[in-house]
Amino acid sequence: MNRHPHHCLVQSAIERLVDESEPALTLDELAAELELSPFHLQRVFTAWAGVSPKRFQQFLGKERALASLRAGRAVLEATFDAGLSSPGRLHDLLIQTEAASPGEVSSGGGGLEIRFCLATTPLGPVLIGHSGRGVCHLRFVADEPEALEELRAAWPQARLERDASLAELAGRLLTPEVVPRPRLHVRGTNFQLKVWEALLRVPPGMLVSYGVLADALGAPGAARAVGAAVGANPVAVLIPCHRVIQASGALGGYRWGLDRKAALIASEWAAGTQEKARHAAGLARF
Repeated sequence: MNRHPHHCLVQSAIERLVDESEPALTLDELAAELELSPFHLQRVFTAWAGVSPKRFQQFLGKERALASLRAGRAVLEATFDAGLSSPGRLHDLLIQTEAASPGEVSSGGGGLEIRFCLATTPLGPVLIGHSGRGVCHLRFVADEPEALEELRAAWPQARLERDASLAELAGRLLTPEVVPRPRLHVRGTNFQLKVWEALLRVPPGMLVSYGVLADALGAPGAARAVGAAVGANPVAVLIPCHRVIQASGALGGYRWGLDRKAALIASEWAAGTQEKARHAAGLARF
């Protein structure tokens, strides 16, 4: 079966980008090698790979830096392995994608303290984790030992400390609209972070399909990859993956159960309707 020419183009681009024996390329340089315009390469690569060539190179550099740090190499060496110009750039990259500094990566997350609490909320029991930088873990709980094991697996070298005072925070966060929005401390791939950032821009009471979300990210045709990123959300409700539905209007899947997804959507819609009614009543008094 003949492959689509765009598939061949993107494969060639990826083969060049992952070749560690060659220096890193700018978009213009990569386009020139492939005899394409930078605009065309950017559009085709993003559509088929789900990320831009620059983002893809950042991911490769991050993975090389992580391997170097975990092997015990110095931060400066890891910086050069990642193809970056300074340790400051490496620090920014790892904080953005891994939610950890180079030093924390070297120690496997050691030095981080995560306070956690099992709490009862109107939507069911949850396990919440807070790293000091922000909420790093929020999951609905069906089995307590399994939930705790999941937290340990997510942050294997961090010190876990039970803190009952987080119960009040958990209850407050699981309301139709939280103002101000809590600070989050999450880590993921560049593509996952892009999806989660897009979800945070979807207002309460509004729904979006996987395909529309993919289009908004500049990655048409990547609805399945968007769905995988949505499902990997580490902080239930706070990154509102419940606002994503199928193009047909069906609710689609939800890791925490369709009944809970429907309840979240309904409560946000009701809260928005009440707010509009209060606003209309206020205007009527003038």
